[in-house]
Amino acid sequence: MSRIHEALKKAAQERGTQLDPILEAGVGEIAVEIPRPVITGPNIAPLPGPGLATVGSGQNVLAKYEELVRRCAQPEWRLDPFSSFFQSAETRSGGSERFRTLRSRLYQTASTRTLRRVLITSSIAGEGKTFVASNLAQSIAQQSERRVLLIDADLRAPRLHLAFGAPNRPGLTEYLRGETDECKVIQKGMENLCLIPAGSQVSKPSELLLSEKMKYLLNWLTPIFDWIIIDSPPALPVHDAIDLAGLSDGVLLVLRAGTTPAAAVEKAAAEFKSKNLLGVVLNRVKKTDSYGEYDYDYRTEGV
Repeated sequence: MSRIHEALKKAAQERGTQLDPILEAGVGEIAVEIPRPVITGPNIAPLPGPGLATVGSGQNVLAKYEELVRRCAQPEWRLDPFSSFFQSAETRSGGSERFRTLRSRLYQTASTRTLRRVLITSSIAGEGKTFVASNLAQSIAQQSERRVLLIDADLRAPRLHLAFGAPNRPGLTEYLRGETDECKVIQKGMENLCLIPAGSQVSKPSELLLSEKMKYLLNWLTPIFDWIIIDSPPALPVHDAIDLAGLSDGVLLVLRAGTTPAAAVEKAAAEFKSKNLLGVVLNRVKKTDSYGEYDYDYRTEGV
């Protein structure tokens, strides 16, 4: 984990910088851990109550996606201009380019192993995990024929709906409590991009996230979408992210330069070491003069 240690030193050196929330570091050469078998939909029986049949493959997948879009909500999203690099042609090119770099790193990894569900988390709050999740999803959706689903699994402090200016209900909690079906909680507000917001607050979110309904939902949706990006709570205050990592194919750990304590990141990285930790994304790094606006630090590479 020497590369992570180098990234932590870099983050400590940047303490006190006040910059726009621009992603300054890509994943780099992501180390491939021992692949974990992906849970496949055909092996899961439909749960009692509302629900759709498990999706097959091939042309049937596209048909199911189109059926899903017809049945899901399609509200008008109003993206927060301070949270998105992809809302218009006038967006800041430096930030969008960094997310395209992150996207290409994930594509490289996906070419060597199964990588459909990616969990985005951080060690503590305020490091920019939701910002990274929303912009990564938008960067993938910019490409034609790439179907992306964002899931706000941070049931304690949900923010993804704010980034998109989207309704927060009905959402994941309403589905997991059996109050509605899959299609009712899915929103499509952009081309190739769908969102499941967190929904209403609950007293025991961990129990819902570990339920069979959560597993069924992911298994049912995975064949329909090319990528599923899951925003989770920070890893150290609560155990939700560690549990959700077991339902994902890989984990990206976001840390903020100059803010995240090195000990916290090392502890979080150790927690995910056996759960397909792909790498870390270093956020808000101080710019240098070498490449101007486009410069970013590759010392966050790998695990």
